[in-house]
Amino acid sequence: MCIVGMSFVFPLIFLTIIDVLGRGLLNKPLPGTFELSEYLLSVIILLGVGYTQQVKGHVRVDFFIKKFPKRANIIINIITISLSLLIIGLLIYRGLLEALQEKVVSDTLRIPQKPFKFLVPIGCFVLFLELLVDFMENLKNIKIK
Repeated sequence: MCIVGMSFVFPLIFLTIIDVLGRGLLNKPLPGTFELSEYLLSVIILLGVGYTQQVKGHVRVDFFIKKFPKRANIIINIITISLSLLIIGLLIYRGLLEALQEKVVSDTLRIPQKPFKFLVPIGCFVLFLELLVDFMENLKNIKIK
């Protein structure tokens, strides 16, 4: 999923460069660049969120809890991951409902938004699976410690 998301980075860069050059040199921006940029960014972010969790790349504030004993940290991780699973589960459910009802197209290029709305439950499902793996690892670690 992450590789698919990453494959949209270069088209986004290329599109932005063309738009900036067209706007700066010819005083004529590329029509629909803003819309395409939004869609490309949604693909990049939503397909990469699971990988980011896998490599522990999400922002984490642990300056307070790292002073706790190892077992307490594991328990806090289990609680945090449990709450995250609940929230991500709700996002999957609501995202799927929203995607199924979507009928809107973009203003300039008339691109249907439905496929991009389906990226929310898909990306959240991959994140849910990664969180589940982390949850199981923490449960295993609490038994060992």
